[in-house]
Amino acid sequence: MIDIRLIFCCLIGVVGARAADDYQVGAYYFPNYHVDARNEKDHGPGWMEWELVKAATPRFPGHDQPKVPLWGYTDEADPKQMAQKIDAAADHGIDYFIFDWYYYDDGPFLQRGLDEGYLRAANNGRVKFCLMWANHDWHDIHPAKRSMIRDHVHHTLYPGAVKRETFDKICDLVIERYFKHPSHFKVNGAPYFSIYDIGAFIRSMGGLDGAAKAFADFRAKTKAAGFPDLHLNGVFWGRVILPGETAVQNPKEVAAKLGFDTATSYVWIHHVAMKNFPETDYGTVMEGAIKYWNEAETKIGIPYFPNVSMGWDASPRTVQTDRFLNIGYPYTPVLKNNTPENFKKALIEVKKFLDARGRDKILNINSWNEWTEGSYLEPDTKRGMGYLEVVRDVFGANP
Repeated sequence: MIDIRLIFCCLIGVVGARAADDYQVGAYYFPNYHVDARNEKDHGPGWMEWELVKAATPRFPGHDQPKVPLWGYTDEADPKQMAQKIDAAADHGIDYFIFDWYYYDDGPFLQRGLDEGYLRAANNGRVKFCLMWANHDWHDIHPAKRSMIRDHVHHTLYPGAVKRETFDKICDLVIERYFKHPSHFKVNGAPYFSIYDIGAFIRSMGGLDGAAKAFADFRAKTKAAGFPDLHLNGVFWGRVILPGETAVQNPKEVAAKLGFDTATSYVWIHHVAMKNFPETDYGTVMEGAIKYWNEAETKIGIPYFPNVSMGWDASPRTVQTDRFLNIGYPYTPVLKNNTPENFKKALIEVKKFLDARGRDKILNINSWNEWTEGSYLEPDTKRGMGYLEVVRDVFGANP
């Protein structure tokens, strides 16, 4: 049967659809753009993080704020609106979403974007999904007062640490609701599951031995459910961003002990310092990221899936009337010159890296929709579909 989408791509001069066993391009998805009961309790009825996007202002001369979404302030828990995102992602070469997934001792958070939006979207077979358990503390930083950051006073709304019985409940839920879904992303048949804060998990489980036992039991449950294995991925980072984060000091030992299959990154600035304030050039951070790609497997001792970041600007999460000083997240430098053209250069570099390695042609992008951290592929009124178009140009469209 003739693939009409492929013919259309060829007619407009776009790279054709790539083979299923070629590159696998993922994009992190931050699901805070729908109404959630916890957010309503903390911020008022109907609150979504769009409120911070709308309220953003330029914090220094030439600062490009506010960002305005081309599609409007969408509700990702609406399957029809999520379907628009899925089609755009698939048409521009995104193979899977990595949902930032939250679950605490008292239950889930921000799950409606996935459960009610993506899973109920009629076209969810076009873009696969998987989870990165975002097991970090959820702080009161929406927005953050400068005095709070300056004085290191962090009001924790929801602690990321969980009891072992909660983790067992998480494993059962993830296997039944998500792993068994036909659109779940797998690596060699094994469902992919990533964890953001490895150090926090180790502390939650009472140390390395307890954490290793918890992951081993998760793997056994996954196999018992009929899968060949669990693909356990760890997000390793050397520089902290969020309040309360601590980096793993002995990554090779930890990766081996906990049984991670692969490692990856969430964002470039977890590895590369932004040395100039208020703006640091995108190209200089890209150079540092490329250097890290080539060092990661030696440092961690397991295969590494590289990350490409589209940008960084966390200023919408600051109180807009407070002075914008370099005092720590979200009062941090902004990446400048992160144009679609320069983002394309980064994608070309990661493609070269994967080609030279000749295996594991899997990468992820930060991010599909981190609007309040300035790293998003979704179209805005200034660049349109520009960032998505260069993903398609470099990696090809999906069938």
